[in-house]
Amino acid sequence: MTVLDPRIEADSAPVGRLPLCHVRWMRDARYPWALLVPERPGVREIHELDERDRHVLIDESALVASALSRIVSAHKMNVAAIGNVVAQLHVHVVARFPTDDAWPRPVWGVHPALPYDPETLEARVASLRNALAPRLVDL
Repeated sequence: MTVLDPRIEADSAPVGRLPLCHVRWMRDARYPWALLVPERPGVREIHELDERDRHVLIDESALVASALSRIVSAHKMNVAAIGNVVAQLHVHVVARFPTDDAWPRPVWGVHPALPYDPETLEARVASLRNALAPRLVDL
């Protein structure tokens, strides 16, 4: 199993595992925000994945984006692999709204994370887990 970067571990909660990626929920109540972390040790960039894994990553990111968009009725979905702060390959899937605190700017660095209360965090994680359940290979 790939060891998660400690910052990813601290800043997100586990949702489940798809065939390639761990799916996690960011602990920032300002934005409905999931992460996908491919189970490939040492990989820092999408182009470092083999061709099959690149295709699976696109499929899994589309699956998570679609599920998250449906759950929260998103206005726009932002999907990005940036990695300037955390080098471990991870893909952000962020639901956006014209009323959110950063709109229309990117969510990074605009405001400090707003913690969820434990019940709301668990409800958010459960909603995404339930939406992805047919494709999850592990919780």
